[in-house]
Amino acid sequence: MKTGIIGSGTMGTGIAVSFANSGAAVCVVDADASALERANTTIERIYRSSVERGATSAEAADQRRANIALGTDFGALADAELVVEAAFENLEVKRGLFAQLGLLVSSDAILATNTSTLDIDAIAGAAPHPERTLGMHFFSPAHVMKLVEIVRGAQTSRETIDRVVQIARSLGKLPVVVGNCDGFVGNRMLLRYRREMELLLEAGATPQQVDSTLRAFGFAMGPFAVADLAGLDISYKAKQERLARGGLPFRQSRIPDLLVEAGRLGQKTRAGYYRYEPGDRAPWPDDAVDAIIAAERERLGIVPRVVDGDEIVKRATLALFSEGARILRDGIADGAADIDTIWRNGYGFPVARVGPMAYAASRGRDAVAADIAAYAMKDPTFWDPSVASAIPLEETE
Repeated sequence: MKTGIIGSGTMGTGIAVSFANSGAAVCVVDADASALERANTTIERIYRSSVERGATSAEAADQRRANIALGTDFGALADAELVVEAAFENLEVKRGLFAQLGLLVSSDAILATNTSTLDIDAIAGAAPHPERTLGMHFFSPAHVMKLVEIVRGAQTSRETIDRVVQIARSLGKLPVVVGNCDGFVGNRMLLRYRREMELLLEAGATPQQVDSTLRAFGFAMGPFAVADLAGLDISYKAKQERLARGGLPFRQSRIPDLLVEAGRLGQKTRAGYYRYEPGDRAPWPDDAVDAIIAAERERLGIVPRVVDGDEIVKRATLALFSEGARILRDGIADGAADIDTIWRNGYGFPVARVGPMAYAASRGRDAVAADIAAYAMKDPTFWDPSVASAIPLEETE
């Protein structure tokens, strides 16, 4: 199967390696020749590292690398059976590409977008055959992470969904079919989870306190270390796109925006919520971050208080559960198990606790309802006690 990839950034490169490793012929297209040169260097490094770790033989690595061609000619995608768009996260850019692709590729080729938040239907609507378009949301690094959200649009055909699920499985991925909305399942919940953790910084917590508490709970990484790894500019740009569409009904902290505007983009600039030494990914507390947080508290008139670990865990897990319950209510996920699968495999939720929906159920409806009701007294635009009904009642004799 020939697969086309549009965009040679981090995601496009990782997706290309995923397909190449499965034996597919891959064509990576980007209008920026210098970006393609960087992608080629990255691909070479990925396969060299794989050989050095003993994960693959030199011969196999060479064969897989040979499956990937890079170029600037979009005409090379004409005979692709699947094209995955991984371009800049901008709706108009993606719509333009889909309009172009719809006329270029064959009538039975599938067009997929790797967008992490944008409206699939708005993107697909630019193509002449929206029934063969959908979202294929890989997680970074795409050649490592198993999870893929398969996002169905309003006009996506069942045949298209089934074909893409099979393709994802052939890559060794774990596909979960979800509906179309802002952030789909994983990132829609992530936004609320981070929102609560950012507000805890305003209240008196520190990034290292929040991260260490949630690691002790069982998360693979804390939210602020994850944000630094992903790049704070990614969520910043998504926020600007969202604001252009009307924003959200609840308040968000300005702290991550202030860090980006100070040039602190995360590990890529060796400064985000933490500072990083050259050649070292270890996060170190930074007085400059403490000063930014303190200044924001002063602007808001907040006197910092002691935030304990129990509050951190409750607000993190309840924010996730609450949005998961709304996602079920909206029909975006087929069931609570799919939500837990996404958060366990894509976001490092503790495997032993199964997922945010199962964890809330383990606490019981009454306990969860009481906690959410208490938070709703202070922040009713965010917390909705009615979501506790998503937890099944305990069986009685």
